[in-house]
Amino acid sequence: MAGFYKELIAAGFGGQGVMMLGQLIAYAGMDEGRNVSWIPSYGPEMRGGTANCSTVVSEEPVGSPIINKCDICVVFNQPSLAKFESSPRAGGVLVYNSDLVKYENPRKDITVIPVPAEKLAAECGSPKTANIVLLGAAVAASGIISRESAQHVVEEKLGKKKPQFLPMNLKALQCGFEQADKA
Repeated sequence: MAGFYKELIAAGFGGQGVMMLGQLIAYAGMDEGRNVSWIPSYGPEMRGGTANCSTVVSEEPVGSPIINKCDICVVFNQPSLAKFESSPRAGGVLVYNSDLVKYENPRKDITVIPVPAEKLAAECGSPKTANIVLLGAAVAASGIISRESAQHVVEEKLGKKKPQFLPMNLKALQCGFEQADKA
């Protein structure tokens, strides 16, 4: 495919902010004037089930929103690593929450970025911002959207809804950028 075309899979348990991460990337992609798709997928379990989403950001129209291999995979928990470890194509990126995931034999054909998302989120003011830390790391590692677009979408989508939490979310995003930059 000619031009810019990036695919992301984010996966974890329901309630960890997996869907929000994918949606924020899709919104930012639209703000950049690109074509996007975002598709959520939930496991059949009522609680503790797997939740994942696929997001495509492209200069061209998105022919199919179905993703088998991706450029970037963001893993929030151990079961998601087991299920999606093979998803990044060679040369891709796998970002994972190293506070909840043990990755003992990482693939050698991709860039693997462990992020202590729970710890960093708590340092930023709330463990609930772990998904924003992972968002920052995913953006910095993959270039799926620009850092500026990521910041803008956090300000627009999260800051307007609950402005009191905006400084904490922006700090979490920056922590994620810094983690990927160190890798």
